[in-house]
Amino acid sequence: MRIVFMGTPDFAVASLKALVESKHEVVAVITATDKVAGRGNKLRPSPVKVYAESVDLKVLQPKNLKNEVFLEELAALKADLQVVVAFRMLPTLVFEMPEHGCINLHGSLLPQYRGAAPINWAVINGEKETGVTSFFIQQEIDTGAMIYQERLTIGPNMTAGDVHDGLMAIGAKLVVKTVDAIEAGDHPRDEQPTAAIMKKAPKIYKETCAINWDQPAEDVRNFIRGLSPYPAAYTFFDEKRCKVFKSSIGSACTEIKPGTACTDNKTFIRVATQDFFLEIEEVQLAGKKRMKVEDLLRGINFNL
Repeated sequence: MRIVFMGTPDFAVASLKALVESKHEVVAVITATDKVAGRGNKLRPSPVKVYAESVDLKVLQPKNLKNEVFLEELAALKADLQVVVAFRMLPTLVFEMPEHGCINLHGSLLPQYRGAAPINWAVINGEKETGVTSFFIQQEIDTGAMIYQERLTIGPNMTAGDVHDGLMAIGAKLVVKTVDAIEAGDHPRDEQPTAAIMKKAPKIYKETCAINWDQPAEDVRNFIRGLSPYPAAYTFFDEKRCKVFKSSIGSACTEIKPGTACTDNKTFIRVATQDFFLEIEEVQLAGKKRMKVEDLLRGINFNL
């Protein structure tokens, strides 16, 4: 199969690498344009571009997917199939171009958690299981006919980062399995069921990552691990903005106002929630590295 691969972040690299190492031919990679990043404001290529160039793949970085020059170049590649992993929404004339269409790998068990942040929301909502789904792209996002799914158990202490890495690994294998089946002409094509209650996965913005302490402790803990390591939940201690990456549930505190924090300025910071104290374990203050609370407290005292 001649494949055009589309993707941008680290999550997509594993799938691209698996395809490169398979019997199929990746004829080109389409990824985001280089972004200005870092203190030196230097242009930084996407992880997919870095890998693609390391194995001498043709790389295209169109700003506009409807640009005529890009469309002509895409058509000239004569791909049998397009494979999309963590990219952007495609116009119809792009995903309908190959003979076998265009498939996507999504980080949830569709039809649940359609949207930009399925991994984060599954953890935030306290799910015990998630997975990846390969499906054919159609115009409405994340709604196309499903091909295969693989499941992953979410352990009680797993963060979004842990789930990301697990899905990245099983997703890469699923992509190759899917492409093999399409080439053989022997694969499922299951229309997505219409569920009465749909759990959504909208994009997460940094300004919506503030911790709401007026909830049960388990909900707050899930919120923290669902945003760890990125973009990270945050709160304020002594008027200092602090990212929180890890926490655990402590003793009951039903008569204490939620959000009340206390510390011995040596070993612990704990915050009251609706029912239990939450023990804060790993944090990051602005301008500092991520560290354990006891390490932070060696260099700073809070007036809590």
